[in-house]
Parts: sequence; structure tokens; C-alpha cells
Amino acid sequence: MSLTISNAWICQYKETTIQPVFGDLTIEKGKIVRLEPQDFKQFIQNKLSRKNSSPKNFDAAGRLITVPQVNFHDHLYSRLAKGLPIQGPMDNFVHILETLWWKLDLTLDLEMVEACARLGALESIRHGVTYLFDHHASPSVTSGSLATIGNVLQQYRLRSVLCFETSDRNGSEKAREALRENRDFVEKHSNDNLKGMLGLHAPFTLKDETLRQAAEIQRELGLGIHIHIAEDAYDVEFSLREFGIPPAQRLEKFDLLNNRSILVHGVHLRDLDYQIMDQHGVALAYNPDSNLNNAVGIPRFIRVPWNIPVLAGTDGMHANISRSLKQLFLLFRHQGNTFDEAFSWFQKI
Repeated sequence: MSLTISNAWICQYKETTIQPVFGDLTIEKGKIVRLEPQDFKQFIQNKLSRKNSSPKNFDAAGRLITVPQVNFHDHLYSRLAKGLPIQGPMDNFVHILETLWWKLDLTLDLEMVEACARLGALESIRHGVTYLFDHHASPSVTSGSLATIGNVLQQYRLRSVLCFETSDRNGSEKAREALRENRDFVEKHSNDNLKGMLGLHAPFTLKDETLRQAAEIQRELGLGIHIHIAEDAYDVEFSLREFGIPPAQRLEKFDLLNNRSILVHGVHLRDLDYQIMDQHGVALAYNPDSNLNNAVGIPRFIRVPWNIPVLAGTDGMHANISRSLKQLFLLFRHQGNTFDEAFSWFQKI
């Protein structure tokens, strides 16, 4: 199928510069095949004259076309939580998990998982996100949940990397079910536009035995892990108290870190954690709106070694990755960094 988008400002990137062109863009089989510059002054003089839109020709009427966005950390299962009445303590991070999210994910059935995925897909498209990394949890209906989400996202022609959040918080059997779901999804449902990672919740909800089992699957399938780490100071305190080492070192102990892995949040990571991540080529995904909402703190961005890839996510709060990126820029400036430093860091993201 061929599609032409006409009367558009086409935002072209060349290294670190933007070269906008006004014109028409033709897409065939999902790829841009032609760019035809047009006279913007003539477009204005014709009083923004519009062409008749059709399934094969969409008139952008002067709107901007830019590269699609990638959401490197989403929780589609949270989409039906909007406006949910909450009863119970919400005064710290662990209470927020226990009062809201760990109760909510247990109530989900496959119908609700599918509904959440549909809403999340529509929100993503609305905000220009065409590729998303989802970190899923529905412990009461683990088997088949990732395939359910993947089917929805493919219906909306979104590309994605999915995983199931493995955790021992509901017992060892639920943890094993989660590991099986990660394995089954990768082996039976992955394709060019639908990939899988090994999903882990957070170090403080994972026993050593579960990490050992996860490492076996990771080695066998060649996967990267997708895990929350040091989102709140509690995760670091727990690891030091129970295991005598920080969380990143604990993951390294089980050989779970590689250059396909994404560690999420990292608000309270320490220099040793960064050194370990840098050594293994691990990426760090920030979710500023969620961190502010949960009052877990703001990482000292300038301390992160330059070699560590920095990504942006929404943590399920919304689908507007541009908002997350803007928030990261403002927070970087808020910490006293210059505009030059902020723009340089932002271009890295």
C-alpha cells in the first residue's frame, strides 16, 4: 500500500542538526521512498488550501512530521487505573506498591489485560510512539498474557519488546510461572516486530534461587533483562542488609547483565553500580514523571558515566515520551548544569 502525506513540514535529522523541508512524503511498504519539496509561500498564499484526504493521500495541512518516538519503559497493565479510588497508606514507596499496584495486578484477567493494551496502544499512537518496551504484571493470569498484549499491539502496527515481571512477592510458584511466560513468549511468539526480554521486577522482591533460574534462561535464549533497580532507597538498603552488596553487584553475581539489558529508574544507584553497568554495556532508562509522583528522589544525572546509554520511559503514567524527555532536560538544568551541558546530555538521549 502506498501513502502520500502532503503539505507537511518534514523534520529531517542530520547528526545533531535539524533540516526541515516543506513538501510531500510518499511511503510504500512501510518505508519512505520519496520526498518532494513544495513551495510553502504558495501554500500560505492559497489560504492553507487543503487537498482531499483519502486512504492513500493524507493532507497534513502544515503539520510537522518527525521521527517516531520509542518508549523504553511502559506498564500497559496500569492503563485502567486512571481515577481508581485508593484505600490504604500511600506515604512511602513500598506502601504505594502494596496498597495500589500489587493489589491491582492481582485482579487482572486476560480481558482486562487486552483492554489495557488497546488503551495504551491508542495513547502511544496519539503521542507519536511507535515502538514500546512493556514491563507486564498480571500474576493471576500469567500464561498467555504476553501473547495477548503482543496481538493487540500488532493489530495497531506498533513494534514492541515485551516481558513479564518476575517476582517472588506472590511466592516461588508465581515466580516460576513468570519465568516460563518469558521463555514461552520468546520461543513461540517473537518476530521481526515483536520481541521479548527477560522481565524481572526489582532486586528486593527476588530471591537468589529465582535469579539463578533467570540466569539459566537468559544464557539459553541470549536475552537481556528488563528490571527496576534502585527506584527507591529501600531497594539499595535491602540489598546491603540482606546480601551485603548493592543491587547491581548482586545482578552481576548471577551474570545477568549484558549489553541487551535495561535497568530502569536508577535513582539511588552508587558509583560502584555505575561502574558495573558501564563494564557490561547496560542501558539506564529514566522515568522522571513517575519518580516525582512517587517522591522517590531525582538522580544526580551528572554522575552517570558518559558511556552508559541513557533512555527515557513513562513507567505507565502516560504515553507521552516527549513529555518525559522535556522533563529530563528541565531536571538536568534544575541541578545546576549549564545549557550547553544540558543540550549535550539531551542529544545523547
